[in-house]
Amino acid sequence: MGLLDTVLDTESQVQVTLSPAEAFAAITLAATAIDGHLSDNEVRCISSVLLRSKLFRNYTNELMSRLFDKILNILRRDGINVLFDAAKESLTQELREAAFAVATDLLLTEGIVTEEERYFLNDLYQALGISREVAIQIVQVMSIKNC
Repeated sequence: MGLLDTVLDTESQVQVTLSPAEAFAAITLAATAIDGHLSDNEVRCISSVLLRSKLFRNYTNELMSRLFDKILNILRRDGINVLFDAAKESLTQELREAAFAVATDLLLTEGIVTEEERYFLNDLYQALGISREVAIQIVQVMSIKNC
């Protein structure tokens, strides 16, 4: 890497910090948008699912909207890797398993899981440090739930 590359390389200088709730929402949003598209209906669905959890019980629709705006701005500005790394750092093990469960649930809700979504879930459980056994249990339960 040359001198200018070192000085001008802003990606390595990006430092994004997320609260645990923002990180949780970022994981679920990334799962839903893995196909490169995030519809208004998908955003409403994510919001509805998140608002039912303890982590988001005090969020109003306005707070949820601001949370999504922040996540989407980071995604557009810094990319999925920066967003995901920041999210991963902010999640406890329990929140990682819960985020994986919600992401799995949202993907299975559509009824058809694409190959890309399968790869995403496989990569997600590994990146979050979830054991294979727990990930399999989560997928099995969410499959039953979405029959």
